[in-house]
Amino acid sequence: MRSRLVKPALFLFALSFASAVPQLSAKKKPSNDAGPNAQKRAVHALNRLSFGPRPGDVQKVMAMGVDPWIDLQLHPEKISDSDVEARLAPFRTLRMSSREIVEEFPDNQAIKQVMDGKKPMPSDPAKRAVFQVQIARMEEKKEQKAEKPEVKTAAATPAATPVADSADGSAKTAEELAAAAAASPDAKPATAADANLASVPATDASGASAMAMNDAKDANSAAPSATEMPAPSTMEAKATPADDPAARRREERLYADLDIAQHLASLPPDQRFKKIMAMSVDEKVAFADSLRGGKGQEFLAGLDPKQKETLLAMNNPQGVVADELMQAKLLRAIYGERQLEEVMTDFWFNHFNVFVNKGADRVLITDYEQNVIRPHAMGKFEDLLVATAKSPAMLFYLDNWLSVGPDSMNAEGIPARPRPYGPYRYRRFPGPGPGPNPNNNAKRKQNSGLNENYGRELLELHTLSVNGGYSQRDVTEVAKVFTGWTIDKPFEGGGFLFDPRRHEPGPKFVLGKKIKPNGENEGKEVLHMLATSPQTAHFISLKLAQRFVSDDPPAALVDRMAKTFLKKKGDIREVLSALFHSPEFWDDGVYRAKVKTPLEFVASAVRATGADVDDAMPLARQLNNMGMPLYGAQPPTGYSMKADTWVSSSSLLNRMNFALALTSGKVRGVKVDVAQLAGGPPSPPDASLEISTMEAKLLTGDVSKQTHDSIVAQTAVAQAQPPAKTDRPPDASTIAGLLLGSPEFQRR
Repeated sequence: MRSRLVKPALFLFALSFASAVPQLSAKKKPSNDAGPNAQKRAVHALNRLSFGPRPGDVQKVMAMGVDPWIDLQLHPEKISDSDVEARLAPFRTLRMSSREIVEEFPDNQAIKQVMDGKKPMPSDPAKRAVFQVQIARMEEKKEQKAEKPEVKTAAATPAATPVADSADGSAKTAEELAAAAAASPDAKPATAADANLASVPATDASGASAMAMNDAKDANSAAPSATEMPAPSTMEAKATPADDPAARRREERLYADLDIAQHLASLPPDQRFKKIMAMSVDEKVAFADSLRGGKGQEFLAGLDPKQKETLLAMNNPQGVVADELMQAKLLRAIYGERQLEEVMTDFWFNHFNVFVNKGADRVLITDYEQNVIRPHAMGKFEDLLVATAKSPAMLFYLDNWLSVGPDSMNAEGIPARPRPYGPYRYRRFPGPGPGPNPNNNAKRKQNSGLNENYGRELLELHTLSVNGGYSQRDVTEVAKVFTGWTIDKPFEGGGFLFDPRRHEPGPKFVLGKKIKPNGENEGKEVLHMLATSPQTAHFISLKLAQRFVSDDPPAALVDRMAKTFLKKKGDIREVLSALFHSPEFWDDGVYRAKVKTPLEFVASAVRATGADVDDAMPLARQLNNMGMPLYGAQPPTGYSMKADTWVSSSSLLNRMNFALALTSGKVRGVKVDVAQLAGGPPSPPDASLEISTMEAKLLTGDVSKQTHDSIVAQTAVAQAQPPAKTDRPPDASTIAGLLLGSPEFQRR
């Protein structure tokens, strides 16, 4: 029935979407908390300062008063957030330092060092199990790579009747070569169980973890468990050549996987974990394979957080870190009481974007959001700017940690001679000897490695804006200022380090101002100059107004916000207060005028339905489908806040499909009480009464006649489908899904 509903409903909603978006009208006085407009003000405040109202939120805000509620949200330290903290308690990585994350969830480089004997195998059984599985996989890949040339020769042979020479010189038909290729370790798996044994990278190009990207075509359905794999008897016809050790090992692992499914699921959690830790390496690999793609969840039920993380890390160590960070972001957006702080954390992370899938940022990004962005989200802009500039995640993302001044000690090859006190002291050595050879200076300077990435994005995206009045020379000079701002052992989770040997000596000239030689303090001087610039005040005010008011906010509002920014020395809380108490923010023309981003849509849908989320990863997979993987924006610009990026037929279809899946209980790990939304149980037998009840609960009655009539028509069509029953109650889950997919709910 749902397939009959989606396309007609989507067509009707798409027609009304553009015309239903209100334009910014003439300024009107903001409404008071009393009177008929009180509910509208509460809804507007919740839609803009939070990820959308939950059941009962509108009434709570009206009872408190909209203005007092806004003032409370501006001071999150006064709001208890114990509920969401309890939900985040199992995610241990959120409380780990980057160095601790690297130790417990190693990357391929750390694993290879242990495999090559450069580092000892961990003595802790849990950590050792993670290394054992990853090393076994690396060794198997190495064996397969060594066999690849022979396989490629066979694969290149045409599949028709012509013959080809085999490796031993005898002629073989294409059919024989194809059969040989099918038996090779690189052949396409014949069954889903075989495919499950294929190696999966830790993360994909979108930035989402391997578990988060599983089953993109059907992210709503539960993944099959290991017990659903084919029985051994169904695969015995596929004989594995005795001379193919890799294929034989895969088949043995498959049988071990089946044995695990049959014997471990029924054990108590502690015994289950001990049993897995006592397995042989091959058995551990088989078990780790059974968890690929989010499967085998029955093995994880009842385990304590550390045990669960260990078993997941056996399959994909760094995927655990990314998955916990994604789940935390969604759970905070859905359940957090400090909603404005969460909105601003998302805003600033997007403004100072870092891509999760770039090397060491997989482990550095947790600290970046937890300890750099979140604590400064409502503070002084300059403090936030300095914190991001010194963050290992930002230094790594924009490659500034590799930047070397063209005339620095490092570029010249001049060794540093530390004194027993004070800073490094050095001198130049003429000619050959312990110092550099002057004849090689030209080549050395050419390869000095000045990197302008951070300097450019600092001016263009973080502060002044693309039209901020700077030149290419300013970009180069700023890049020189920040030479030496690097990371102490980034792949081991190290922190910020200023290296004077990499720093460009001499004065620099930025925006017409001379920056005197002063080491690390040169960078702080430039950051202060940019943070207090009128161009920066205007740019930041414009972006805030775009997030909270409209895609094209009134210039007068932006100008007043910029004046507040400069007067209050970049105090973000004061700028937001000026914004929220402005007449432009309360203008009737901006009510439900901002199109939600995929994150805002998913979070608001879950909040509006009062859903209970046991596992947030299926929600993260939905965001992948909608084109907004969490922490997955590759360019420094982050994700757009404007409607034209997110409004298209395909994006509306994805949103409608998600809404219907959510309300029908097909998003794994998320439960919605649709009967409660419909005003029951029992559900009203009258469809129009049920629709009106849900319109009031999900959209506070803000539904156009066109949307209402469309849903009534779709409900009538659904009830007319066979088997036809005159007393058949309306489908509450479909009505709720259509309302969540409506143009009114798509906007905030």
